[in-house]
Amino acid sequence: MARDMDVNSLGFAKPPSETRVVVAMSGGVDSSVVAAELKMQGYDVIGVTLQLYDHGAALAKAGACCAGRDIHDARRVAEMLDFPHYVLDYENTFREAVMEEFADAYLAGATPVPCIRCNERVKFKDLLGTARDLDADCMATGHYIQRHQGPLQAELHMAADAARDQSYFLFSTTQEQLDYLRFPLGHLASKAETRALAAKYGLAVADKPDSQDICFVPNGNYAAVIEKLRPGAADPGEIVDLEGRVLGTHRGVIHYTIGQRRGLGIGGLADPLYVVALKADSRQVVVGPKEALATQSVPVREINWLGDTPFESRAEWPMRVRIRSTKPPAEAMLRPTGPTTAMVELLTPEDGVSPGQACVFYAPDGSRVFGGGWIWRGY
Repeated sequence: MARDMDVNSLGFAKPPSETRVVVAMSGGVDSSVVAAELKMQGYDVIGVTLQLYDHGAALAKAGACCAGRDIHDARRVAEMLDFPHYVLDYENTFREAVMEEFADAYLAGATPVPCIRCNERVKFKDLLGTARDLDADCMATGHYIQRHQGPLQAELHMAADAARDQSYFLFSTTQEQLDYLRFPLGHLASKAETRALAAKYGLAVADKPDSQDICFVPNGNYAAVIEKLRPGAADPGEIVDLEGRVLGTHRGVIHYTIGQRRGLGIGGLADPLYVVALKADSRQVVVGPKEALATQSVPVREINWLGDTPFESRAEWPMRVRIRSTKPPAEAMLRPTGPTTAMVELLTPEDGVSPGQACVFYAPDGSRVFGGGWIWRGY
């Protein structure tokens, strides 16, 4: 048994120079700082960047996580710090595993979160497999989330900086993946600290803006991407109220999301109306008063469980849950209905619960992430 003093900063009982780590490099400041920090600590660093979609289109789009410019920036960091850097072409995998489902989910009236699927199906699956093929001891990323070694197993925890926490997008990380992954930035108090480290190491990306859009959705125009992937997807239909009365017409279900108020084109009413449901089969957008958005029971499936005891070992689990990335966790009761399904009962009803979004589970009184699942029916 190695003593604590013999364990390096990545948790291995050997010197950093004998510890190989693959760093997933997006070309942004976060992953670049991770690579620089580990290199300066003496680790055997290998950088890997994924090309996820058409390079020509990427070059024309700044500020996206997988643009051609970002590949160039990652390569520059590797050259400056003198460690190997590889670019892997994952275009076909990304299209099949992420983009196709994204389009189909919108067509089915859901509101997908492609960044979660990308982490789950590409970065933490295929890329992690590549890291193992390179005989790496672990893979490190620039995500703002923490990995703690608990008494029974590695645990996933929220980032120290709540404003940067990315746990919502990483709930589907499996226990096996968590054992292999490292998140060196999760303990930092703010993004300013990350940029200060980048400046300290002389990285050209120190002041590079954060990416805002989904990488394959230029300027946030989801509909244009979906129409390109699924021609004819924007067929018009009816806007109806909760009783089915026709109030107007719309230009395609893909242009609407649960909870939307503006842009409905049905003015002149005494009270504002909100989108409360999307019926893709009948091409109907259902609208109603704000109170119709309130949801207390949320069915969840495809659950990834990171607890120390089996998911179905209890009839219910008190939890805090997050049903949207921009909302703070709220108190709830998690009731398993099968090995990977559950009903989440919110103690206080929430507006805008939408199928296709994630529901992430957190400890009632701490930072630990217990996994999560996908909301599959919103009304």
